[in-house]
Amino acid sequence: MSGPARRIIAVDGPAASGKTTLARRLAIHFGLDFLDTGLLYRAVAWKLLCADKPFTDVTSAAAAARMVTADDLDPIRLRSDALSQGSSVVATIPEVRQALLGFQRRFGEQGPGAVLAGRDIGTVVRPDASHKIFVTATVEERAIRRCRELQALGVPIIYDEVLANLQERDARDRLRAVAPLAPASDAFVIDTTEQDIDTAFEIARAYVAAPARG
Repeated sequence: MSGPARRIIAVDGPAASGKTTLARRLAIHFGLDFLDTGLLYRAVAWKLLCADKPFTDVTSAAAAARMVTADDLDPIRLRSDALSQGSSVVATIPEVRQALLGFQRRFGEQGPGAVLAGRDIGTVVRPDASHKIFVTATVEERAIRRCRELQALGVPIIYDEVLANLQERDARDRLRAVAPLAPASDAFVIDTTEQDIDTAFEIARAYVAAPARG
């Protein structure tokens, strides 16, 4: 008798929508590995900063992406707003996305599966995912959340600046030529604008736990 099928859960959505927190909780609940794919792009931006290279340097960015390893994915070191903006810039570079694609696709292929959080998991990285979730919220609510995150880190913040940065990043993510931010056609959409994380988690947990259709 064969064992249980490997479960791959794709959780996509814009910045500060709550997708990463939700994805991490799903991974813990279902006993799966977890990958915040946004850290891959932040790691590329970090390597460029360390090398004093602009985020728009295609050759350097692609080279940095090829050097990213699991050891580079330190969420504390990579959590600054500068790296958040930088990651959005390098993510528009096709060569960077291609260099990081293999890392993401291999993740979770050992063991019972994985939960991957990002912006193109369900559409590009793992279109074969067993479950696809797209998490969204209004940009105003997401700006409030990002302000809270930065305040917790002791970073001085101005709401209007945070809002403008998110709007700029949303546009860049949705309009980029390669792997633009968009829900997969078969994604389960969760709007967290008026939901706390516990409510969103219960909705997502029930979706994943439901018997397969068809």
